[in-house]
Amino acid sequence: MAAVKNEPTYVARLRSAYTTKFTAELQQELGLENVHQVPRLEKIVVNVGLGRAKDDKKTIETAKNTLRKITGQEPVETVAKNSIAGFKLREGNMIGLKLTLRGDRMYEFMDRLLNIVLPRLRDFHGVSLKAFDKQGNYSIGLTDQSVFPELTFEETTTPHGMQAVFVVRSQSREHSKALLAKLGMPFEKEHK
Repeated sequence: MAAVKNEPTYVARLRSAYTTKFTAELQQELGLENVHQVPRLEKIVVNVGLGRAKDDKKTIETAKNTLRKITGQEPVETVAKNSIAGFKLREGNMIGLKLTLRGDRMYEFMDRLLNIVLPRLRDFHGVSLKAFDKQGNYSIGLTDQSVFPELTFEETTTPHGMQAVFVVRSQSREHSKALLAKLGMPFEKEHK
């Protein structure tokens, strides 16, 4: 009886490009001695803050359905850690949804976001260069979920925004920017 191989038959397009081509290019461009110093995308965290709609069951269900369809994963509810009277918020209230993408799902989501969703935005001139944090992670905020082709018109009648945070393991912001640019992130042109 022959041994069964459990090798994955499918590898995401961006992942294979990163492993075969981009790591060597980034190592040379950034002047890194070791291949393990090359910046790497660790995960993408997608979250939806429900804000005022925290008590509206329809908005919550719409946001869950949106995240489920565009990522292929079930979102987790986030709850308030503190009570804030000014916002009519009690400790333990649900205030949003989040999920973490890793591996092939992460690269597939990034591929769809960069090549399908962002070009569909009205008056899009590139993503901001100022959205990096001190560690080199990058955040993109979308004001409306209707730009995702996976959603039907009926699923976009209750609009809500979302944020995607690209968590990058790198030495600096410049290294993170170089990685994201290699992967196809359409940064806006710098004005001099």
